Amino acid sequence: MLKRVLIIEDDPEIRACIAEGLSYDGYTVAEAQNGLEGLRQARAHRPDLILLDLMMPTMNGWQFRAVQKRDPALADIPVIVISAVAAESAGTIADVAARFAKPFEFSTLLAAIEQYAGVATAPTY
Repeated sequence: MLKRVLIIEDDPEIRACIAEGLSYDGYTVAEAQNGLEGLRQARAHRPDLILLDLMMPTMNGWQFRAVQKRDPALADIPVIVISAVAAESAGTIADVAARFAKPFEFSTLLAAIEQYAGVATAPTY
């Protein structure tokens, strides 16, 4: 059974690298370039895990997380924050599974994803 991960990241190179690595490891991946697009993707496809950047245009990670937590259909999806902001600032976002500062080791991120991603019953992307 495939695991679905939604990557919400405004840097296209970082997003593509993560997506490629996860796809190679057997994940089904959806991508969004900001929080607003991420909400649309999450509502349409219900990922098992969300990788969330904090500093993005249109809707940043803090705003995304606030909306996600208020939405009963999305609130229980685990979130891993991946951000270049200082650890103190990243720490201000509550109730996340893990936090990774950029740059990060992909193998370490993958281990956290394995820990927190649930198993999907069928691919939807």
